[in-house]
This record gives sequence, structure tokens and C-alpha cells, in this order.
Amino acid sequence: MTTTAQIGVTGLAVMGRNLARNFARNGYAVALHNRTAARTHDLVAEFGEEGVFVPTETAKEFVAALERPRRLVVMVKAGDPTDAVIQEFAPLLEPGDMIIDGGNAHFADTRRRERELREQGIHFVGAGVSGGEEGALRGPSIMPGGSEESYAALGPMLEKISAKAEDGAPCVTHVGPDGAGHFVKMVHNGIEYADMQLIAEAYHLLRDVAGYSPAQIADIFRTWNTGRLDSYLIEITAEVLSHVDAATGKPFVDVVQDRAEQKGTGRWTVQIALDLGVPVSGIAEAVFARAVSGHAELREASRELAGPSARPLDDAAAAAFADQVEQALYASKIVSYTQGFQQIAAGSEEYGWDIDLGAVASIWRGGCIIRAAFLDRIRAAYDTRPDLPGLLSDGDFAREIGEAQDDWRAVLVQATRQGVPAPGFSAALAYYDALRSARLPAALTQGQRDFFGAHTYRRVDREGSFHTLWGGDRSEVEA
Repeated sequence: MTTTAQIGVTGLAVMGRNLARNFARNGYAVALHNRTAARTHDLVAEFGEEGVFVPTETAKEFVAALERPRRLVVMVKAGDPTDAVIQEFAPLLEPGDMIIDGGNAHFADTRRRERELREQGIHFVGAGVSGGEEGALRGPSIMPGGSEESYAALGPMLEKISAKAEDGAPCVTHVGPDGAGHFVKMVHNGIEYADMQLIAEAYHLLRDVAGYSPAQIADIFRTWNTGRLDSYLIEITAEVLSHVDAATGKPFVDVVQDRAEQKGTGRWTVQIALDLGVPVSGIAEAVFARAVSGHAELREASRELAGPSARPLDDAAAAAFADQVEQALYASKIVSYTQGFQQIAAGSEEYGWDIDLGAVASIWRGGCIIRAAFLDRIRAAYDTRPDLPGLLSDGDFAREIGEAQDDWRAVLVQATRQGVPAPGFSAALAYYDALRSARLPAALTQGQRDFFGAHTYRRVDREGSFHTLWGGDRSEVEA
């Protein structure tokens, strides 16, 4: 083999293939490997003119084609397939070489793999890659973890192939040690779930309460996309809503089954948030909404349940309601990002990662699915105050969400009256109201816990833990 590749990609399904092409387009010689060799040769035959590709058929050939330190990108399914690839290639590598997992791995698996390979002198980099197949080809947002040493050798290449924000900054940063990159990618996907659910609720309200058609709602979303809601998801929502099914002539959204699938990263986000004790209610409601949509038999059996008498609004009221929905969507979106960044902060503290939240917001400004104009403001907020307790503690965001709250509440009142479910909007508002409340009913909850389980409680007027003798004279004792 005469050509030495600067990086290699094994696993040439759509994401792996496009990532390999991205490296080649940016001037890197790329070694290629796939379990099925035909896929390797097909890539070279179809896209060989885009750059220098080094096709290989065996693991030994693949490793031999890579210059030191070897950079081996794994793009296979998460879980056992990833472990199988690592077990195949790790014995062929030398100290200082690196394996980069670009899949949606669970961060706990990444931490384990990084620890095991570190003992062999091999760097393991769990890198979240967001942007779908187009992002992989034209520039994704990349969230690599791993050692600082590995980033020194790999980072410049990732920066070159990554998306670029409007100010030209590459949408990649060294997130932190071991599983930090995949943790941040997990939370990114959780925010994506919440964002999509909120947009879907806005569509549902505009259609079933305001009475707009999908094409009219598409125009509303296009208008929103020129303002503070400017984002990739709003942009593509308008495209989906304006699409007409060629076979039936009906709106595309009316011929698609209303059952949303999920691959698991949203569930992981909620599960880990529970472990960390972080409230991510917006993300949780988005996950549950998809689950409800998939329970076809239960939904069918419940079709005759009573609901309110509902009729669409008149034109003037519908237009005013659409403006209120925009306020509710924006406010709820702020809450979703607030919860996501709080989870990243909690994970960073729990695992000693020292994640820069401003840098995370910065690399999400381009390439990724949740890229949005207001991420630049989130970056600025955390750059100004790295110890910011949450986005709602930032003056500008607090002011905006305060200005939106009346319309936000009005939207939920109307949704309730018309029988349109809006769990994402509702959860976001409940979270906002909980944060601003001087007293929460958790005091009663603590009293209940102490009554039935002697779990004790703390007082507001003195230090220590206490227990009331509920079954006796109800005197209080110090625990």
C-alpha cells in the first residue's frame, strides 16, 4: 500500500460515507473500511473524484494505511456493534493511536471504553456528530470528548470539516474528558425532542383552534423564521407543512400516520436527568408524547371519550391567537434550552468534566439540528456569566419570558377549552411558575413523608432535621 491516509473511517453506511467524503473534500487522504467490502468500492467508484480515498478490505490493511498517530473513526451502530469493532481494531493499534466513535453511544459506554483503552495507551474519543447525513457531508456540529492530547492531534481536522457559524467560528470544541462529548450530544438530542414537540403543538393549535390549513400554517412558520424563532427546525417545518402528497393531492401531513418513533437518546436524557435530580420536564413530555402517539390500540379504544364542544376562531381572533402561539412557543423554547443546559452543568459537576456551557452554545449555532439564532445570545449569556444558575437568571431572557407569559397562559387556556393537548407548553409554564414561586407545596410533601415514613424534615427557622411523633403526642423531636 503506497498511500498513507491521515484519517480512516470504518462503517460506510450513509453517515460514515458522508463523513469520509467530507474529510476527502477538505484535502485529507481517507482510508476506507467496511464489513462488506463492496460498499467500500462503491464509494470510491461513485465519489472517487472528490479527493484521495484509500480502499481497504481487511482490518490489517486499514490500520496499515493510516499514518501515526492513527486516527480511526468508527461509524457503526451503538452498543455491541461498536464494542465488536473496537475489539477487532484495538489489538492492531499502538500507544498514542486513537479510536473515534462518531455514533450516538451512551456516554456511560464511552466512559467505560475510554478507561479500558487508556490502559492500552490508546486514546478513545466519543464524538457527538449532529446534522444528519447532510451535515456529515457539508459540515456537522461536532462534540468530541476524550483526552486533551487526542484533541491536539484530531481537533484541527474536525475544525476544518465542521460547520461554521455566521461569524466563521468552527462548530466544534473539546467538550471535556471521557464521556463528556457523548453526554452533551445526548442532551442536544433531548432538546431536539422538546423543540420538535413544541413546534408540533404550535401546529396543532393553529390548525384545530385557529382553523388554519397546513399551507397557511407553513406561511406563518416562514414568517416566524424571519424573527426570533429563526431556526433550522422552524425552517423545515414550513417545508413539510407546504408539501402536497402527489398520489392523493392532500397535504403531506394528512397522509402520514400520526405515530412518532424514537431511537432512544431522548429517553436516555430523561433517565439520566432523573439520576442527576435535574428537572427536564419539557424533554420528558416530548418523550411521553411520542410514546402516547404510538399506543394505537389504546387511542382507538379511547376515541369516544367526551371532550369539549370546539369550533375554530373567526379570522380576526385566529390572527391574534397565532401571535399568542408565537409567544408561547418562544417562551417554552427558552425553558427547554434552560433545562438542557442545567443538565449539562449537573453532569459536568457530577463527573468532573468542567464543560464550558458558552462553548457548547457556540458550536450548536451551525450544522446541528437544533441550530437557532438565539443560541448566539445563550453563548453570550454564559460567556458573560460562566456561573449563571440558568438562562432564566439572565436579564434579557427573563424580560422576554416575562413579556410573553400572559399570551402563553392565554394559549393554554384556549387549548384546554378546545381540548387540544399541549403537554410541552404546559410543562414549560409549570416549570417557569415553580421557579418564580416563593413557596412550593413541597413543604406539605415533606410533612406527608414524615407522617408515613418518619423521613424527617427541615424547618425554616432553625438548623437541623426534625420528626414529629404523629402517632403519639405530636411533639417534635430532633432527628
